[in-house]
Amino acid sequence: MPLIKAPAGVLEVDTLWQNDNPNDAATDTIAVLCHPNPLFEGTMNNKVVTTMYRFARDAGMHVVRFNFRGVGQSTGEHDFAVGEVEDALAVIQWAASQSNARKIWLGGFSFGGYVTARVAEQLLTAPQIWGLEDFSMVQIALIAPSVEKNDTSDLKLPTDKTFEIYGNQDEVIAPASMQNFAEKMNLETSIIDGAGHFFHGKLGELKKLLEQYYSKIQ
Repeated sequence: MPLIKAPAGVLEVDTLWQNDNPNDAATDTIAVLCHPNPLFEGTMNNKVVTTMYRFARDAGMHVVRFNFRGVGQSTGEHDFAVGEVEDALAVIQWAASQSNARKIWLGGFSFGGYVTARVAEQLLTAPQIWGLEDFSMVQIALIAPSVEKNDTSDLKLPTDKTFEIYGNQDEVIAPASMQNFAEKMNLETSIIDGAGHFFHGKLGELKKLLEQYYSKIQ
C-alpha cells in the first residue's frame, strides 16, 4: 500500500479508484474513512470501516481509507484526536492532488467518528487553511461516534449533511450519550436494534442504512 507525506512523517493509505482511473469524469466524489481508536487495536481494516468502504465503492465513489499516525506503516505517535485530524486532512489534500473529484463523503467509526466530525468542522469553517476551499462536502457519516471521552461542546457541523448511526446495545459508548449528542447537534439519527458497538451480525443493516442516506441526495 502506498505511503504519503503527512505531518508526522508518512501515512499508509488504501485507495480504490473507480475504473482504475482517479480522473474518471463520471466519478466526482471521494469517500475518506477514519478508523477507530488505535489504542484499542483500531485500524483501517476494521469491519465497520470495511463496511463503509464497500458501501462507497458500490455507490460509485473513489474510496480512500488510511491508518492514523502510529498504526501499521504510518509513522508518529497517537495524538488523542488532535494530530489525527491533521492526518485526515493530509489524506484529503493528497486525494485532491490525485483526482479531479472535488466532492467528499466523510465517514468515521467510534474514535474515527469524532475525528471525522472535527475534519468536517475544518472543511466548514476554515477550508482555505488546508487548501481545500474547492471541495464540497456531500455527507458526513458518524458511526457510533466517541462523544463521551472527547469534548464536543464547541463542535460546529454542517448539520443538514451529517447523520449518526449507532446500536441500542452499544457497550462502549452509552447510547444515551450518542442520543444527547444528536439532539444537541440536531442530527438525523438511525438506531440499529440489538447492535453493539462493533455491529456484530448487523453490518448488513449498517450498509443498507448508509445506502438509504446516500439515496436521499441522489
